[in-house]
Amino acid sequence: MPASRPTARRRLAAVAALPLLAVALSACGYGSEKSSSDEATGVAAGAKKTDGLDTVRIGYFPNLTHATALVGVEKGLFQKELGATKVKGSTFNAGPSEIEALNAGSIDIGFIGPSPSINGYTQTNGKSLRIIGGSASGGVKLVVNPEKIKTLDDVKGKKIATPQLGNTQDVAFLNWIAEKGWKVDAQSGKGDVSVVRTDNKITPDAYKSGSIDGAWVPEPTASKLVAEGAKEILDESTLWPDKKFVITNIIVSQKFLKEHPAAVEAVLRGSVKTNAWINSHEDEAKAAANKALEGLSGKALPADVLDPAWKSLRFTDDPLASTLQAEADHAVKAGLLKKPDLNGIYDLKPLNKVLKATGEPEVSDAGLGVK
Repeated sequence: MPASRPTARRRLAAVAALPLLAVALSACGYGSEKSSSDEATGVAAGAKKTDGLDTVRIGYFPNLTHATALVGVEKGLFQKELGATKVKGSTFNAGPSEIEALNAGSIDIGFIGPSPSINGYTQTNGKSLRIIGGSASGGVKLVVNPEKIKTLDDVKGKKIATPQLGNTQDVAFLNWIAEKGWKVDAQSGKGDVSVVRTDNKITPDAYKSGSIDGAWVPEPTASKLVAEGAKEILDESTLWPDKKFVITNIIVSQKFLKEHPAAVEAVLRGSVKTNAWINSHEDEAKAAANKALEGLSGKALPADVLDPAWKSLRFTDDPLASTLQAEADHAVKAGLLKKPDLNGIYDLKPLNKVLKATGEPEVSDAGLGVK
């Protein structure tokens, strides 16, 4: 799920798959809304609406792995590209609820992880969404109680948390366990390692209480645990070619993509410009993301969490499509997913148009694009 910084700036399937989908789609609510319309958006006088739209509704998580959205909204970079069409942000705590919102037409575009993207696409037989761009890579670590686990082999027999059954990190951890030659029942989490599905918000308390011995989690949860005395023992990026793997993509409703291509391009321009700004203004971008998090959650991240978490992330326009296919293969291997047909999950034509206009190289859909 880190990608290199840009140049110069940058899972019904069949019945067998239903248990995972039932869990994955159980999250309720479409998220909380935060409109950027009341902020200093930098809209030029006389600006026109894009595609005649009053608003474009963008979904994302109050999470550092969604910093492109956090910063782009906070700094008015999406708004600037959309002119008089207002950006309306909605935040979510889990991918399934964001997919529900996209399917219900409550949001138009979303920043989301690879597993819910795959689930959302296959659940609707490829009729709901398209992945139209990348956003972030990396930012996932295995952190452990150093008094109980000193080496990776010590993980056997221990209790390790992941955020949710079948989520991106859960699939990655199950795949790592299998490659170690250990056995775990994917549904129950029982076996040579106890996989404990725990919401990221309560994982630090679970760690402090001793109910888990470690966690395979995204940032900033990993760094929160380290601040509580845990030790990083593995960065997931080291398991991937070139240390790159997708952690956050940009998705869009196929209906919205068809009906409002100019608005989609505008959001992509905003994303590309946001990533470029993030990568060339690291300290300012980190502060902007933290300010956005504080506005959404009421609490900023302390430096001992923010700084190491930020360092493990890379912000990229490239969706790293080949790693999405690999993650789907890992879920199939774990028995959580029937082999999906991902052909057509990507439509990178609008993004490549934007990249070409800015002098950046085009990105690949790894053969999974719209024909």
